[in-house]
Amino acid sequence: MKVDFLKKEQIEAATLELIQAYGKKYGEVSLPVPVEEMLECHLGLSLEFGDLKDVTGFEDVLGATWIKNRRVVIDTQLDPTENPDKVGRYRFTLAHEVGHWQLHRIYFEIDPLQRTIFDAATSRPSIVCRSSNKEPMEWQADTFASYLLMPAHLVEAVWREEHGSSVAYQAAGEISALGQRFGTERPTIDIAKRMAARFKTSGQAMQIRLTELRLINAAAPTATIFDTKSAT
Repeated sequence: MKVDFLKKEQIEAATLELIQAYGKKYGEVSLPVPVEEMLECHLGLSLEFGDLKDVTGFEDVLGATWIKNRRVVIDTQLDPTENPDKVGRYRFTLAHEVGHWQLHRIYFEIDPLQRTIFDAATSRPSIVCRSSNKEPMEWQADTFASYLLMPAHLVEAVWREEHGSSVAYQAAGEISALGQRFGTERPTIDIAKRMAARFKTSGQAMQIRLTELRLINAAAPTATIFDTKSAT
């Protein structure tokens, strides 16, 4: 589906608006961000687990939303009760579906054709979220999820609490060492894992967010003329 272009700043503003609205109704948001309560209590959507492969016919579906029925279904493989090691992915998928609801439901509400196709007797979901699909609508929902679960002001506050300042951690050496040790191109550093535990996200999602906020620097230092001279 074609959606309007949104800047990251616009998406971030939408997440802050949701956080503030939830806070006014239920009290100041603390960690981890209560995404389940936002979805069910504040937005009034139903939440359940189900076999989305059976519903959609796709192997890689993690979440789906029925706009007309105000219903969100998360695939059973992400049930944190059964698979506690997937709580980060579960919460990100929930936040992703909230992103669709906040950013994209208008397209289904104002377009009768879309409602006929997806909300008819077949009971197919309005929005199917496949892990392999990175169309603009999915990118927007992913970005929304990141900003909702890891708001800049909370991430920066926890960073200062743990490190005493906002100075960035130079992570290039650790990333290189971990990559060589485990044979992976995108290893997760320890600082990101510790922060992720506070926010109940995956370590990799937190590492991406910390990099975006310039709290970790994953790039190797650039050699200068002075480095060159000292090596001769």
